[in-house]
Amino acid sequence: MTASALPKVERQLILAVLMVCSLLIWLDNTVLSTALETLADPVHGLNATPSALQWATGSYTLTFATLMFTAGALGDRYGHRSVLVTGLVVFAGSSVWAAYSGDAGQLIAARAAMGVGSALIMPASLAILMWTFTGPARSTAIAVSSTSAGAGMAVGPVLAGVLLEHYWWGSVFLVNVPVVVLALVGIALLVPDFRSPVVRPLDPAGMLLSIGGLAALAYGLIRAGQVPAWSSTDVWAPIVAGLVLLAVFVLVELRVKVPSFDPRLLARRAFGGGNAALGLLLFAVSALTFYNAFYMQGARGYSPMEAGLAGLPTALGAILGAPLGAYLVRRWSLRLVTVPALTVAALTMGAYGLFGLRTPLGWIELLLLVQGLSIGMVLGPVTAALISTLPLDRAGAGSAVTNTVRQTGSVIGIAVGGTIMSIVYRRAVEPSLDGMPGPVRDQARVSAEQARHAAATTDRPALARAADDAFVHAMHVGAVWIMFVTLLGAVVLLISLRSGPGSEAPAGHELDRGPGHEPGHDLDHAPGHDLGHAPGHAPGHEQDGGPVTGGATPRTGADVRRAPDPVPHAPDPVPPVPDPD
Repeated sequence: MTASALPKVERQLILAVLMVCSLLIWLDNTVLSTALETLADPVHGLNATPSALQWATGSYTLTFATLMFTAGALGDRYGHRSVLVTGLVVFAGSSVWAAYSGDAGQLIAARAAMGVGSALIMPASLAILMWTFTGPARSTAIAVSSTSAGAGMAVGPVLAGVLLEHYWWGSVFLVNVPVVVLALVGIALLVPDFRSPVVRPLDPAGMLLSIGGLAALAYGLIRAGQVPAWSSTDVWAPIVAGLVLLAVFVLVELRVKVPSFDPRLLARRAFGGGNAALGLLLFAVSALTFYNAFYMQGARGYSPMEAGLAGLPTALGAILGAPLGAYLVRRWSLRLVTVPALTVAALTMGAYGLFGLRTPLGWIELLLLVQGLSIGMVLGPVTAALISTLPLDRAGAGSAVTNTVRQTGSVIGIAVGGTIMSIVYRRAVEPSLDGMPGPVRDQARVSAEQARHAAATTDRPALARAADDAFVHAMHVGAVWIMFVTLLGAVVLLISLRSGPGSEAPAGHELDRGPGHEPGHDLDHAPGHDLGHAPGHAPGHEQDGGPVTGGATPRTGADVRRAPDPVPHAPDPVPPVPDPD
C-alpha cells in the first residue's frame, strides 16, 4: 500500500500520533527551565552550580543539534518507524535516568542522552508525515502538527510548576514516560514502516567533529565564568580546540559528495545572512530564558507554579506571532515585517536591564507578551522564506543547515549568557563578603542560590539581600549584551534580505516580498513547484519505485509516490520559545 492509498481517517490518526511525539520534545524543553531554580537548591535539589545547570541545558541541545542530520540518514537506511521507536525508547529511558540522578554530573549525562532521543524522534516524525500526506494536505498537516509545539510551550511551565509544588524535582522528567507509552502504542497500531528508495550515506566524521568542536567550545566558554582569569589553560585551550575542530568539520563537509551539513549553502547572501540572524536570535532567547528562571523564582521568590504561570504570555505571544507574521509578510514584505519585529524583540530583552526586585508583575507580563509576539513574527516567516529560496533538490540540506545553526546558537547562548552572569555576580557580591567566615564566602561566591542558603543556615539576612542585588545587577549587564546581540541580528537580516540586482532568490521569486507574495509567483504554486511533489523531486523526475511500506512491493504507474528527498528537519512553524536544546 502506498501512503496516498491510506484512508483519510488513518492518516489523521497517524498525524495525531506524530503530534504526541512532537509534544514530548517541547514539553521537556520548557519544564526544565522551570526546574532550574529547584535543581540549584542545596536541600530540595541537586545543589547544582550555574555551570552545571548550563551543561544540563546545553548537553541536550548539543546532542540534539549535531545528531539530527545523522538520524535522518539512519531513517532512510533502517526505516523511519524503527528510528522513531528507538528515539522514544531512548528518550523514556534517559528521562528515568534524569529523574533519579544522584548529582549534577548524572543529570548532565542523562540530558545528553535525552538529546540523542530527540534527535532520532524529530526527523523520523517529519519523514513519516511527508510520506503520509501529499499535495495541499501536506501543508495543512505540517501547520496542524506545529500546534503541538505551541501546546508544549504553554503547558510545560505550568505542568512543571504543579509537579514541583507537590512532588520532588525528578517528577518533571518522569512525566515524559506515560507520553512515550501513549506514542508507542499509537505507532504500533497505526504507523507503517516507510522506507526511502534512496539511502543516504552516514557521516560519522562530520558527526564526531561537530560534537567535539561544539562541546569543547561550550566547555571553554562555561569554564571562563568559573576562573578568576581567562588566561587559564582550561579556558582558552578548549575554545581554540573547539574552533579548530569546527573549521575541520566545515572542510570535511566541503569535500564530501553528499554532505549532511552543506556549508556551501551559507555562502548565499540571503540564506547565509538569514540563518546568521536566526542563530543570533536563538543565542539571545536561550540566554534570557536562563536568566529569567533564576530571576522569577530566586530573586523575586515566586513559587514554581507562579513562575510557570508568569511565563504564559511569552508562549501565547509566540503562538500568535507566527501566523500574524506570515499574514503581514503576505501584505507587505519579509524585510518590512521581520526587521522591525526583531528590533522590538531586542528592546524587550534589553528592558530586563530595568527590572528590579519590586518591578510590578503586570509590566513584566506585558513585556513578555510583546517579546513573544515579536519573536514569533521573526522565526516562522524567516525560516520558511529561507528554505523557499533554495532549489527543491536542496530543501532537505537547507533544513539541516537551518536547524543546526539555530541549535548551535542556543548552545553558545547558554554558555556565554551563563558565564556573563557568573562573572558579574561574583564581582558584585564580593564587597558584601568582607568579614564573613571562609566557608560562607566560598559558598556565596558560587551563585545567588548558594548565598541565600548560606544566609539561611547562618542567620545572615543581609547576605541574602546582597546576593539578590548582585544577581539583579548581573542580569542587567547580561540583558544589555543580549540586546546588542539581537540588534546585530536585525542588522544582518536587514542587509541579507535586501532585494535588487544580484539577489539570490530563485528566478521569479523576490525574497524581500516574502514567500508567495509576488503576483504570479506564489512559492507554493510556482512553476515547477508542485505541492504534490516532495522536496527534492522536481516534476519530470519520477522515482523508479514508490516507498517500501513494511516490505511491500513498490507499485508503478499512477500509484507511484515520489519519495521525498530526505528532509530530516523541517523549519519550526511555531518557534521554540523558550529553548534552553
